[in-house]
Amino acid sequence: MRNDLSFIELSARERARRLLDAGTFRELLGPFEHITSPWLEPQGIVTQADDGMVVAKGTIEGKPAVVVAVEGAFQGGSMGEVSGAKMASALELAAEDNRNGIPTQAVLLLETGGVRLQEANLGLAAIADIHAAIVDLRRYTPVVGIVAGTVGCFGGMSIAAALCSYLIVTREARLGLNGPQVIEQEAGIEEYDSRDRPFIWSMTGGDVRYRNGFVDVEVPDGLNAVKQAMNQCIARGVPEQHRSDKFAQYLTALQGFDTRQQATAELAAELFSQNHLSAKDRLQEDRA
Repeated sequence: MRNDLSFIELSARERARRLLDAGTFRELLGPFEHITSPWLEPQGIVTQADDGMVVAKGTIEGKPAVVVAVEGAFQGGSMGEVSGAKMASALELAAEDNRNGIPTQAVLLLETGGVRLQEANLGLAAIADIHAAIVDLRRYTPVVGIVAGTVGCFGGMSIAAALCSYLIVTREARLGLNGPQVIEQEAGIEEYDSRDRPFIWSMTGGDVRYRNGFVDVEVPDGLNAVKQAMNQCIARGVPEQHRSDKFAQYLTALQGFDTRQQATAELAAELFSQNHLSAKDRLQEDRA
């Protein structure tokens, strides 16, 4: 029997609270501010008082930090105008802190299907602001992304995850540009069966993403395990080269793939996992 508390089963607010040092959690633009999306109610959708986005200030290991957590239980963690603006603004303020000599750290808890379809271009614009804010902030301090489950991280927010300095997942997590149902709808069930859960996890699950080098650390579902990995990633500092700067390497690999054949986990491993030394391995070396 494991003693660690399940991280996946926690709400976004509790995840943020427990990753910060005890007693330092302070929420910004919380539910009592009643800042909701103006676009959902006219479409017959019940709004949520925080628009499914938790922004918390506090400390991590005694240093200033902001933790931004997407609530996957609200509209599938989709990003709208308000929720996207909350995350982007928090990251922009953290960058401004660093420029002013306040070394504010940043952690993103990503349980999201991407843009909120009911808000369309407004959501896409907000996600673009998030991308720009991550790239700005990661020059000063590591931006640590965490995908635990059960929603996963898809769409434009999977690009946000890829822009993070370090990315942590559980085995239960999923990470991909397009969700299974979208791929099936566009390419057909023969190409991608969204009901075939073993196949889906073999292609986009946390374990395979880790083994193929798209993720730095894989941890079991546990609060202490996630928190330890987060602290270790922060302690490593800004990486010499971010994963997103290695685009030429990934493009070269993709050009070698014959798209006439059915993609499999084995083929993906052949393309991407060569000579991959993960952050988890490097962290273990540092501790040795």
